[in-house]
Amino acid sequence: MNANLNLSRAAVATCSAASKPDVLGTLASCFAEAYGLDRITVLEGLEERERLGSTGFGRRVAIPHARIDGLERPVVALIKLEAPVEFNAADGMPVDLVIGLLSPPNAGADHLHTLAAISRMIRNEAIYDALLRAEDADALFATLTNLADSVIANDNPGGVTRESA
Repeated sequence: MNANLNLSRAAVATCSAASKPDVLGTLASCFAEAYGLDRITVLEGLEERERLGSTGFGRRVAIPHARIDGLERPVVALIKLEAPVEFNAADGMPVDLVIGLLSPPNAGADHLHTLAAISRMIRNEAIYDALLRAEDADALFATLTNLADSVIANDNPGGVTRESA
């Protein structure tokens, strides 16, 4: 039950998007750039999962996720949108915070445990509020890597693994 999250600074961004497809495309680009993945493969995986049901978590947050070949462990990307986008979230609220997760195809329970760790992190009021207040990508990265350690530690003794850009 080790989430073993891997977060690269290059996978954290702020941007504007007009629609859910724009958000998924931007997220795929973040993953591709930060982790050396094929953008189209990532986008297709995210879109395939989204067709099964919205990954709009609620609380203005979406957690798009997929399993992708070529990964050794789960990787995360974080995007704060400049304006909310409709995402068909469970609570009906538009989304302005997107936390993407990609896992290896054979991740099995680890993928689900990582999703659970992200969910716990978002339910933590201090982390949630700090992410919403963050004004730029540097503040988002610092918030996620510094504050999240204590919440994610329940699934991952090492917390978030930081990579340099």
